[in-house]
Amino acid sequence: QWQVVESGGGLVQPGGSLTLSCPAFGLTLEDYAIGWFLQAPGKAREGVSCIGDGTIKYSSFVGGRFTISRDNAENTVNLQMSSLKPEDTAVYFCAAVFSQDGCSEYASYYRLWGQGTQVTVSS
Repeated sequence: QWQVVESGGGLVQPGGSLTLSCPAFGLTLEDYAIGWFLQAPGKAREGVSCIGDGTIKYSSFVGGRFTISRDNAENTVNLQMSSLKPEDTAVYFCAAVFSQDGCSEYASYYRLWGQGTQVTVSS
């Protein structure tokens, strides 16, 4: 069964850091575009970052605080988050689509979704 599974969420104080991971099972992740999305309570899902075929994108609210990267040996895509703010609190999802044409910040581009991991930024 093909799946991606997020991990690494948790509770962190403002200004702190977390690294989210998105390991894949049943597929070779380097052949896929990967997107990270967040969904805060009562709000629509929105793009955070994506990586695919040499392309990396970040949403404007990231402001240089996050770094997306591939670890092909571990078949994982990571999202390193630093200088976290309370407004970053949300469920974070990773999503994948077989692609050799960059990546997209739009959720509709992706076909395979994880269940999400909660990130809470609070003192």
